[in-house]
Amino acid sequence: MRKIQIGIMGSAADLNYDKDAEKFAKKLGELIAKSGNILFYGAEKGYSSLSTIAAIEAKKNGGITVGVTGGKDKEAYGDFRPDIVIPCGLEIGGGREFTLVLSCDVIIAISGGSGTLTEMAIAYQAGIPIITVSNFSGWAGKLSNSFMDDRKRVKCIEATTPEEALNKALESVNV
Repeated sequence: MRKIQIGIMGSAADLNYDKDAEKFAKKLGELIAKSGNILFYGAEKGYSSLSTIAAIEAKKNGGITVGVTGGKDKEAYGDFRPDIVIPCGLEIGGGREFTLVLSCDVIIAISGGSGTLTEMAIAYQAGIPIITVSNFSGWAGKLSNSFMDDRKRVKCIEATTPEEALNKALESVNV
């Protein structure tokens, strides 16, 4: 049985997410590592994000991290380097999100602005399960326990703890 590819989507640092969201992302990264599965995230070069925080924590706990970068760049934020870097050749906000999301078996969205909303919409269109953390402001909370449109393709499954988010993510995947 192959490892589950879990995408973490969430607010960038310029959205000034609160410390509780940061703690949530750290714990989720740790749990993904300990579960033996793989954490995928959008590896930004110029700023941190809740996704980056989860990836850093996963790697600290022996997990495998995969960062999808924009353009041809293989750099990530700060001194952190994911285990695998996928430079998708597409820009952030201009297609990189497709490579990131379609590489995942399931995504977990924490808070989130327009980038996270884009990633959630791609997952929705592709039929990829979406776990939404409802504790914080942003698109994840707004879309928890709902469908993104009247087609009702994929319901955004609400979670309120890192443990619940991971458990629901693993339950939603058929591999």
